Amino acid sequence: MKRMALAVSVVVLVLSVSIWAQNTAQTKNGSNVGTWELNVAKSNYGSGTAPKSVTLTIEAAGAGFKATVDSVGADGVVRHWALSGKYDGKDNPITGNCQYGDIVALARVDVNTTTSTYKMGGKVNMTQTLVMSSDGKTMTVTGTSTDANRQTVSSVAVYDKQ
Repeated sequence: MKRMALAVSVVVLVLSVSIWAQNTAQTKNGSNVGTWELNVAKSNYGSGTAPKSVTLTIEAAGAGFKATVDSVGADGVVRHWALSGKYDGKDNPITGNCQYGDIVALARVDVNTTTSTYKMGGKVNMTQTLVMSSDGKTMTVTGTSTDANRQTVSSVAVYDKQ
């Protein structure tokens, strides 16, 4: 009986360490770490809403990451915002003037895919799925949100690694 309990404990410990190591490696050495520029020509936004430019910087930060976004909207509005977090599904505060929300929950689907759920005042405002190309040079972000008229708006933003 003691051997069985010991064996189960060892298996649980090994699995826990493996999961922790995998998550840490994906965050620290993940293919999304780096500086990314929006490729406006390859992206698809609603009529007249494509930003003029977006630079996204993702860096490892402890067991998680930090993301910083600098953009110029179609209307000329300059935005700078940042967040720090982990892909654990928990809410993380956003600092700066993010148009998507003040909180974001992040989750990892697989090695190359993550999801982001942006909330404004506790209400979901936008969901995004980020997919990394197999060569790590392109990141495609598919988003769905609701506009001021409560119409669903979809976008596909393509980023090139710098």
